[in-house]
Amino acid sequence: MPKVKTHSGAKKRMTKTATGKIKFTKPGRRHNTGHNSEKQTRRLRGAAYIFEGMLRRIGRLLPNG
Repeated sequence: MPKVKTHSGAKKRMTKTATGKIKFTKPGRRHNTGHNSEKQTRRLRGAAYIFEGMLRRIGRLLPNG
């Protein structure tokens, strides 16, 4: 049986929490943010979580955490 590989793009962007949720940083906060409104910048703060419908599909990309 071959080893299960972690998707290298997913492991750079997402982490599994202790409760089994998958946490990620919202896109759009890294650079070129000068044109964004303050309202948009506020909304992009903090982490987000993968919703239930996508959890199984994304979870396959991160088999080992």
